[in-house]
Amino acid sequence: MSRLTPQHYQALIKVFSKSGFKVDHQTGSHIIMTKPGVDRPLVIQKGKDVPVFHIKNLLRTAGLSRADYFELLKG
Repeated sequence: MSRLTPQHYQALIKVFSKSGFKVDHQTGSHIIMTKPGVDRPLVIQKGKDVPVFHIKNLLRTAGLSRADYFELLKG
């Protein structure tokens, strides 16, 4: 399996949008995404590269596997 690397925040917004999340609002430099049925919102900080540990936490919160993530990132 591929290695997780830092990603631009816009790439992450596209990935999570493909999995059913919608941008709810923005507070300062943080973009909040929600999805019906998921208890906690995803919080993505605007910036050039989102660190790997943030991506791992976002995947855990979203309930996505690494395989799902890479499939959505490719497509």
